[in-house]
Amino acid sequence: MKKPGEFIREEVRNTPPSGIRKYFDMLSGLSDVISLGVGEPDFVTPWQIRESAIYSLEKGRTHYTSNTGLLELRQAVCNMLRKKYNLDYNPLNQIIITVGASEAIDIAIRSIAGYGDEVIIPEPCFVAYKGCVNFAGATAVPLQLKEENRFKLTVEQLKECVTKKTKALILAYPNNPTGAIMTKEELKPIADYLSTKDIVVISDEIYADLTYGTKHFSFAELENMHDKVIYVNGFSKSYSMTGWRLGYVCAHKDIVAEMLKIHQYAIMCAPSFVQYAAIDALEQCETDVEKMRKQYDARRRYIYNGLIEIGIDCFLPEGAFYVFPNIKKTGLTSERFCDRLLMEHKVLVVPGTAFSSAGEGYFRATYASSLENIKEALKRMERFVNTL
Repeated sequence: MKKPGEFIREEVRNTPPSGIRKYFDMLSGLSDVISLGVGEPDFVTPWQIRESAIYSLEKGRTHYTSNTGLLELRQAVCNMLRKKYNLDYNPLNQIIITVGASEAIDIAIRSIAGYGDEVIIPEPCFVAYKGCVNFAGATAVPLQLKEENRFKLTVEQLKECVTKKTKALILAYPNNPTGAIMTKEELKPIADYLSTKDIVVISDEIYADLTYGTKHFSFAELENMHDKVIYVNGFSKSYSMTGWRLGYVCAHKDIVAEMLKIHQYAIMCAPSFVQYAAIDALEQCETDVEKMRKQYDARRRYIYNGLIEIGIDCFLPEGAFYVFPNIKKTGLTSERFCDRLLMEHKVLVVPGTAFSSAGEGYFRATYASSLENIKEALKRMERFVNTL
C-alpha cells in the first residue's frame, strides 16, 4: 500500500517550497527585527478604495460576478491600458479578472504549455514561475541574466535557449528581484526575433507603475507582438492592495477563451466587492499611486547610496521596489550572509538563491519600508559587514 505522500504527483513533490518562506519562519521568537524582506507596499490601501469596498458590502454586493469579472471593471482596465500604454483590448472577450496576478500567470502557463513543452524563464525571477511550469507538466528552461547587462534580457541569450519544444517565454519587467527595466529600444530586437517564431510571451508587468526616470513600455505594444502576448497585471503593487488579491490577464480572444476554462473550473470569479473597489482604484486613485511612487523613489536612492557607502556593491534599480546587491566579495553564500545578518544583527533580507540558483552571490532587500527602518537596517548591516 502507498503511503499518503506517495499519492502526490512527482512534479509537485519535486518542486521545493518557496525559499522566501524559510526566513519568515525564522522570525518566530525573534524581537526587534527590521524586515526588508516582504515584497509588498508598506502603505495602507488608499481610503477611496477601502470606502468603496465597505459601501459594496453594505449594499449587499456579495454575489458571483461573470466568470470574466464585472464588465464595468473590465472596461475600466481596458480604458487605462489604452490611455497609459496604447494597448487595445476588447473588454468583452480579451480580458479576465483574476484572483491576483499570480492566478493570471498560472492559467496563462497551464493554457499554453504541457508535457513535452519548454518554457524559457529568465533568472533570477519571481519565485512562482518555475513552480507553475512544473505543475503544468512542462519543462522550465532557465536563462541566466547577467549583472553586467543590468539584468536585461538580450536577444543573443534568448536565441541560445530556443528549441523546437519552446512554447513560451516569461518576460518580467520591471523585474522582481533585480529592479531592472527594459526600454522600447532594448525590447525591440527580442520582438523582431520572436515575430518569426511560434512562441507566446507571458509578460508580467505587475510593477508597470513603479519606474523611476523612465516611463514603462509594454512589450505588447511592439509591432507584431500584440496577439502573441499574454499580458499580466494587477492591483497589488501600484494600489497597495496585496491582501485584496485582484489581478487581470489580457490576450487575443482565442487565448482568453481557453484560459477562461481553467479559471471557471478552478476559481469561478474574483470576489465581487473587491472588483467594485478596483473600479474606484482605477478611476480615482492615480494621485495616490504617484505619491507612493515618489516615496519609493526617495527610498530607492537612499538605500542604494547607503549600500555603496558601507562597501556593498549594487546597481541602481530603475523599477519595482527592490535592490539586488552583490555580496560575492564577502566570501559568504547568499544564504549564509542572510542567516547571519538576521540572527546576529536582526535584519531580514532574502537570499538571491530564493529566486533561482542565478541569484547566488546576491540578496534582495525591499525599500517598501519606512525610511526610518531603512536607515536603521543600513546601520546594522554596516556593523555586520565590518565583522567579515
